[in-house]
Amino acid sequence: MVRLAGELFAQKGFRATTVREIADAAGILSGSLYHHFDSKESIGDEILSSFIDDVLADYRGAVASGGSAREVLAQIVRSTSRTLGRHRAALAMLQNDWSYFAVQPRFSYIRKAVSEIERTWVTQLERGQEAGIFRADLDPKLTYRLLRDVLWIPSQWRLAGGYSNDQVAEGLLQLLFNGIANPAS
Repeated sequence: MVRLAGELFAQKGFRATTVREIADAAGILSGSLYHHFDSKESIGDEILSSFIDDVLADYRGAVASGGSAREVLAQIVRSTSRTLGRHRAALAMLQNDWSYFAVQPRFSYIRKAVSEIERTWVTQLERGQEAGIFRADLDPKLTYRLLRDVLWIPSQWRLAGGYSNDQVAEGLLQLLFNGIANPAS
């Protein structure tokens, strides 16, 4: 039922999806849905909290690995790509209905998680600058936003383009660490 609801939320948007549509997709009466969840928000909460928990666990694990800033960022990019592939509905929900979730007290954990995610990236970029492995003129916050947005593009384009999550992650890391300029030029 949660998977079906997630698909509907991803297609139609969280706010536009009704409890009746979720129940119809699950093949049950809409009132029966309330035997499993007290509200549509509870279903959304289950989808989003699972996603956020996975992302934060991956990021915290990458930082705890004790690797260099480059190694930690590479681990974050790879894990993010895999996690987003498993949580397509949650990603679409956040992208489509961020303005709703951002102001709902029930979903305040999302804003906190987004802050932790940004701090993790920016800290690693600054560590890399301090260690001399990243350019000193790099704007860590802008770099984070650019890289995050590339990773968080809805994964549908990966399916249409024929690229796997791993191929996208490796392509991004190639650009990030090696650039697009020909080293011989």
